[in-house]
Amino acid sequence: MRNKKSNGIPLFYYMRILIVKTSSLGDVIHALPIIDYLRQVSPTVEIEWVVEEQFLPVLEHNPELTRIHAVRTKKWRKAPFSRETRQDLRDLREALQRQPYDLVFDIQGNLKSGLIAWLSGAAHRIGFTREVLQEKLNALFTTRKIPFRSCDRNVTDRYLRVVSVPFGRDYREMQLAGMIYSAQEDEDSADRFMVGLPDGLVFFFQVGTTWSTKLWNPQGWCDLARKISERYPGATIVINWGSPAEKALGEEIVQKIGDSVRLLPWLTVRELIPVIKRVDLVIGGDTGPVYMAAAVGTPTVSYYRATNGAAYAPSGDMHRSIQAPMQCSGCGRTSCERDEECRASISVDAVFGAVVELIPDV
Repeated sequence: MRNKKSNGIPLFYYMRILIVKTSSLGDVIHALPIIDYLRQVSPTVEIEWVVEEQFLPVLEHNPELTRIHAVRTKKWRKAPFSRETRQDLRDLREALQRQPYDLVFDIQGNLKSGLIAWLSGAAHRIGFTREVLQEKLNALFTTRKIPFRSCDRNVTDRYLRVVSVPFGRDYREMQLAGMIYSAQEDEDSADRFMVGLPDGLVFFFQVGTTWSTKLWNPQGWCDLARKISERYPGATIVINWGSPAEKALGEEIVQKIGDSVRLLPWLTVRELIPVIKRVDLVIGGDTGPVYMAAAVGTPTVSYYRATNGAAYAPSGDMHRSIQAPMQCSGCGRTSCERDEECRASISVDAVFGAVVELIPDV
C-alpha cells in the first residue's frame, strides 16, 4: 500500500530496501543503527544488506535482516576479468534483481559499492554528495545525493542522514541501537572460555589495528597493564591479536607483567563477538573490536591519533575516548615522520584515568 512520496520517491507501508555497506569491520558496525531506524519508521520493511564475506558474522544472525549478500570484492580487484569474477557478478546481479527494491542506499561511497547498487537495477539509488566521496566515480551510480548537516559529526550520524531523508523523520529524535547477534554454539564456546579464567574483572586489550598511525606504543601497553594489575587485584587482562606483530607485542606484555595477562588464541570475527560481550572493559584504538564492544553493550576506552574520535568514538556513559593532543591529530594519514612522537602523546595516565572512571571500585 502506498504511503506518500518524498521528492519523487514512492514510500510504502511495505517496502524492500537494500543497504550497500561492504566494509570495513568497524564501519559495518557503525552502520548497524540503520536497521533499527528503518524498522521504526516502516515496521513491515524488508531489509537486505551487501557486505564483504569476512564481515558476514556481524550481520548473519540479525533477525531484522531478510537476506544478506556476501561479496568478495578484493578477489574481484585482483582478477577483474577472470571467469570466477564474472560468474560472481552474474550471480550477484541475479540475486539482487530477483525482486525489485524500492530504495537502495549506498553508504560505502566507492566505485565497487556504486557498481553493486547499479547491478540491483533499482530506480532509486541514494548515496553521498560528490564532495565527500573519496572515489568520485561513485556519484555516477546514485540517482540522489544526500548532503550532510553540521550536526552529523559521527560517522553513524552520516549514515543515518542518508537513510533518513527520504522518510522525512530526523534520526536525532529517536533512540536507536545497533545490535550484533551470535549463534548459540559460539555463545557456548565463549562461556567455556570465560569459565577457564580466574574470578575477577576481565580487561580486553585490542593492541592492533589497520594503520600504523592508529597504533599505540608497546611501552604504553605494558605500563597500562601494570597499572591495571596493581589497581585491580585478581583481574585478568586478555590480549587479542590478528597478525604476527600483534602476537609478538602480546607476548612481550605477558613476559613483562606476568600471569595476570593472557594471550588469546587467534579468534575469528564470529568467535570474537561473544567473548567481547563477556569481558568487563575493552581498550583499543580506532578499530573494529572497540566498536563491536559498544554494539554488544561492553564499556570501552578508546584512543585516536590519525583519526578523529568525534567522528568514530563510541558515545554514552559507558565509553571514554582520548584524542592525541598534537595539533595535527586527526590528520587522516596512514604514515607520518612524527609517528613515534604522536604515539607517545597518548599518555598512560590518560588511558588509565579513563579506565578508573568506568571501573572505580575494586
